[in-house]
Amino acid sequence: MEIGRGAEAVITLENGTVRKWRLPKSYRLAELDERIRQERTVREARITSDARRHGVQTPVIRDISRFELMMEYVQGEKLKDVITPETSKKVGETVGKLHKGGIIHGDLTTSNMILRDDKICLIDFGLSFYEKSVEAQGVDVHVYFQTLESTHDQPELLEEAFKIGYASTYSQAAAVLERVKEIKARGRYL
Repeated sequence: MEIGRGAEAVITLENGTVRKWRLPKSYRLAELDERIRQERTVREARITSDARRHGVQTPVIRDISRFELMMEYVQGEKLKDVITPETSKKVGETVGKLHKGGIIHGDLTTSNMILRDDKICLIDFGLSFYEKSVEAQGVDVHVYFQTLESTHDQPELLEEAFKIGYASTYSQAAAVLERVKEIKARGRYL
């Protein structure tokens, strides 16, 4: 059963396992397309598993092939449907652990977060990469704040709760949050 479709992949659910298959792109040379799809698949699996080692809840990767990931289906509610200041604080704690590990999620939206057993589980590491710069971490947080502003009530309360959680798990939080202000003032995000 198909449960999602994006620009790069089709996501299905079969017998409690999520299958994410990266689609071929006809506008690319076949050899280049295969290399890109394979590299992105391997990177996503590696970073998803690495995030778990840093204490972040993620789906368990069950298998990987050239263009396909098989992973645990995460039961719970999408955070976009149930967000509160308390859960936003938990998001901050989670993102702090991720950034401490040098991982940028790349798509920190409340649609890519599931509340499972009162914990935040991050999904969809398809745009993730390794980076420890304050700029990259600031952009990651800025994307989350933009999501709050565009889709949720009382974004200021949710942002403040996030900041408390983020600072509780990440020693560089103050520098990153200062950079978020600069990024917002520039009026752009990457």
